Amino acid sequence: MPGPKPLSLELSERERRVLRGWLRKRTASQALVLRARIVLACAEGRPNAQVAQELGISRETVRKWRSRFASDRLEGLVDAPRSGAPRQITDEQVESLVARTLDQAPPSGDSHWSTRSMAQAAGMSQSAVARIWRAFGLKPHIVQTWKLSTDPQFVTKVRDVVGIYLSPPENALVLAVDEKSQIQALDRTQPVLPLAPTTPARMTHDYVRHGTTSLFAALDIASGSVIAQHYRRHRHQEFLRFLKTIDAAVPKDLDLHLVLDNYATHKTEAVKKWLLRHPRFHLHFTPTSASWLNLVERWFAELTCRKLRRSAHRSVVELERDIRGWINEWNKNPKPFMWTKTADEILDTLAAYCTRTNDSGH
Repeated sequence: MPGPKPLSLELSERERRVLRGWLRKRTASQALVLRARIVLACAEGRPNAQVAQELGISRETVRKWRSRFASDRLEGLVDAPRSGAPRQITDEQVESLVARTLDQAPPSGDSHWSTRSMAQAAGMSQSAVARIWRAFGLKPHIVQTWKLSTDPQFVTKVRDVVGIYLSPPENALVLAVDEKSQIQALDRTQPVLPLAPTTPARMTHDYVRHGTTSLFAALDIASGSVIAQHYRRHRHQEFLRFLKTIDAAVPKDLDLHLVLDNYATHKTEAVKKWLLRHPRFHLHFTPTSASWLNLVERWFAELTCRKLRRSAHRSVVELERDIRGWINEWNKNPKPFMWTKTADEILDTLAAYCTRTNDSGH
């Protein structure tokens, strides 16, 4: 049996303006933003089930705030005062603190706020500042790196690379290819102390360098197996030699689709001439500054975390032998990395992020 017909909502221009203002307000609580989204969606005539599915919440939550708004309008969306001791920090103080965190630098010349410096500037306790920051997800002490590609063919290349991941050509092998250059043979200045109960393994912070090597790798996105080769230099001559290694390792009846970055050694005249003589090779280039699109980078992360970061080697030969042994063990039971996002999902995420940062005033 179908459920009861939901209450219809008619918004005045003032109510619609206030609700949209809550969505844009950086200092608004997440709960209030969600309630505004619910009411705006319900006002468009959508049923509770559709609104719940779009916002990732339960139908009961949609029904509750639809009814609350229908009876009490905007005031019904704001939390009523709770029982207990009265609040000592007002909403205005919270809003001012959040705005200061986002928009102002510390007067002391520090690069970022700490709970202590903000508590002193805002006239609050350090624990109160910490609680407010946690509530709004503010972490001034953390900086993450990022770079948005400026490649004029960014959209085309994303669709090309992601398309070949999600729908590989028939009778073909798709390989994610890249080089991990300047891998250092490092030896610690003192012996590594082993793991013990209540004590982690320990190693000295300083080390001695014994040379470098470069690892060329091609990851089969279907099986997860890897074709790899060490070279002491990192030029187009070495890249050509690696292409020949791939050519010899893959059955001749298969086409080869290689996902590569825009490194200059991949585009020299010698490489282009060789590719013309080997038409089964097809190259797909990732956009500039978008190495995250190359799946072999994920495998390099495994190599670094599981082998290189804690290893000690007294020579390049020893380093290369150790890496080859690890790769051989990997290939005995390879595990592919599954690409799940479509090109449209990636582009929509980037567009939303760019819109959000442009509208923030930063």
